[in-house]
Amino acid sequence: MLKKIFRFFFKLTLWFIVLSVFSVLLFRFVPVPFTPLMMTRALEQKMDGKEMTSSHKWMPLEEISPNLQKAVIASEDDTFLTHNGFNFKAMKKAYASNEKGKKLKGGSTISQQTAKNVFLWQGRSYVRKGLEAYFTVLIELLWSKERIMEVYLNSIEMGPYVFGAQAASQHWYHKDAADLTKNEAAGIAAILPNPYKFRATRSSGYTERRKGRIIKLMRYVKLDYSGDEK
Repeated sequence: MLKKIFRFFFKLTLWFIVLSVFSVLLFRFVPVPFTPLMMTRALEQKMDGKEMTSSHKWMPLEEISPNLQKAVIASEDDTFLTHNGFNFKAMKKAYASNEKGKKLKGGSTISQQTAKNVFLWQGRSYVRKGLEAYFTVLIELLWSKERIMEVYLNSIEMGPYVFGAQAASQHWYHKDAADLTKNEAAGIAAILPNPYKFRATRSSGYTERRKGRIIKLMRYVKLDYSGDEK
């Protein structure tokens, strides 16, 4: 009996590894058509009796303004171009602050956020965090930093039912993602912690202050993917 149970879980684990590696390899080359969060948002609208709408259009990284790339690095993950998927210093700081009951962003890197957005469900649990770490390792091994940034900027929620740089640029500024200015890019990056509560335009004082800090930090971001040999 124990052998059968062990064999079952062994096969299950093996199939999971094969399928997960295959999906990560597939999305190294193929645009991500939708994410679990997009599906969740559609179901939320359906349950609320609303028409299911979602803005999302995939854009290659070269058609997304470097200003937005710099802005999200400055606001979300200043060591993105040099770390291997995890910023343990930020994670330790976030954990210590959370233990004291303070509010602080969770310490997740852009790579971790990409793994979560593309392959996993939302929520907080040890199982999901473990799978997030697993997929983060996979994408860091099998994707380039450019590809991680490209998928991130095409999958992250940047407004109510608005996903990706192109949809966000059209929604907030009525222009293409390639044409975003520093101020506009910082405006989008400033709302990423809560794109439902914050606005990139006609922003609150808090968002404007956050945007100002991001603009200052952007000048120190050297957008150089050349060290990535994948």
